[in-house]
Amino acid sequence: MPTKSKAKTTKGGLSKKQLTHLEKRLLEERARVMKELGYYDESFNSSLQASDGDLSSYSFHMADQGTDAMEREKAFLFASQEGRYLWHVNQALRRLYQTPDKFGKCEQCGEDILFERLDALPHARLCIKCKAKEEDGKRR
Repeated sequence: MPTKSKAKTTKGGLSKKQLTHLEKRLLEERARVMKELGYYDESFNSSLQASDGDLSSYSFHMADQGTDAMEREKAFLFASQEGRYLWHVNQALRRLYQTPDKFGKCEQCGEDILFERLDALPHARLCIKCKAKEEDGKRR
């Protein structure tokens, strides 16, 4: 009768295979965000140089100036959001490398975070219950 082989687990409850999978997901997310930030950097630089080669970022028509300013502001907003996300991904990688036995544990209650949640959101620090409490507190 064949027996099921269990994956070796760390003290934290996640198997080494799961930790490796989460590390890969985090590194992929990090690479994606870095690529996005590179795209925003290129778009910032290209928007500063007008199509006629002028280094001025000002258009000749008032409507064009407003559109250009709005587009730059949107790009800065998106880059800022991506930058915050990159910080969270880097923090998760730091936790994974420094304390792999604690990775996947909720930072508030200490319970295991479901692997499915970590697979979907590999930088998660809180379990679903604690995250819901945190969000309820922010709404009030």
